Amino acid sequence: MAWTVHLSARVRKMRRNLPRGVEEIFQLLLAELELNGPSQPGWPHYSKLGPQRHHCHLKRGRPTFVAVWEVEDAAIRLMEVTYVGTHQGAPY
Repeated sequence: MAWTVHLSARVRKMRRNLPRGVEEIFQLLLAELELNGPSQPGWPHYSKLGPQRHHCHLKRGRPTFVAVWEVEDAAIRLMEVTYVGTHQGAPY
């Protein structure tokens, strides 16, 4: 059963300003989150930030781009991407 992935209002706004290559990588991440759920150990620098919070790097170098997502409800398989952008502004 697939997961439902929502984007926060902040992510929808920030997504418009992502470089094209990073946007394409972000789309791949969203597809994998929907298929495989919140745990994404195959992504660079993936880690859990808490019991229901995860992150990974989308592009390394300067600047480094990251994504952060949270499980809203595991029973109904719902998660929300709360941040996508540069590492400097990441909420962790």
